[in-house]
Amino acid sequence: MTTPNTVFRAVRIGLRLSQDEMAQRIRDAGQALGEPNDASKRLVQRWESGDVRTPRPVYLRALEAVTKLSADRLGFESVNLPPARVTEDGSGGHDVTRSQPDGRPAPAPAPLGDDYSGVWLSHYEYFSSSRANTFSGLHHVLLRHHGNRITAASLAGASSNPDSPLTLDLTVDRNVVTGTWTEQTADAGYYRGARYHGAIQLLVDPTGRLMTGKWVGFGKEFDVNTGPWELRLLDRSTAEEVLRRYSVAPEVPPSA
Repeated sequence: MTTPNTVFRAVRIGLRLSQDEMAQRIRDAGQALGEPNDASKRLVQRWESGDVRTPRPVYLRALEAVTKLSADRLGFESVNLPPARVTEDGSGGHDVTRSQPDGRPAPAPAPLGDDYSGVWLSHYEYFSSSRANTFSGLHHVLLRHHGNRITAASLAGASSNPDSPLTLDLTVDRNVVTGTWTEQTADAGYYRGARYHGAIQLLVDPTGRLMTGKWVGFGKEFDVNTGPWELRLLDRSTAEEVLRRYSVAPEVPPSA
């Protein structure tokens, strides 16, 4: 009796993909990786039903590219994936291991997956010792995703604290986002134009629409502070009319 792979099914549903659409994404990833595959709706059904507990490496590499999750985190049996293979002319296949001109193995291709460019709601929390209370900082930020790098900047007038622009410089490694943040507080605000900066690390959920994690930074007395930080996708478009629409102070999320 087989055990259904409920983890993989949950990831697919979280990505809002039908079984047909998941199969198409896997085929597209295979093409991009230089090793085409024949993923089908029936194959996705067999993975979810548990009939296949360990997909072939060509499928696992494509699956990891689509979901940004490793095989074991997709509910499959853990395996050590061999490197992708290409034909001698570099056009794809499974006969000759990819190598550089000097004979050394070439680096593994960068993970594919979602482009995180778009307008996001940035929401962090911090404790003010001088006011003995916890406060929120909210910004509408524009993310631009290039390769494994993300840069972000708050839109004009789009801060819960007026004139407090925020910037982020991030690196993406599968579903882990790590980098730095900088915020320039308003001259007329409580912090009187102080500039704060620190580090941030976030995890991307399987839908690619939410990043949650923690920030760390120094306080006024050079003590190390930390707190939760969340980025929530609002609109994937970066068109001018969309940016104008979000160039307003954000509202506090219902869950805050």
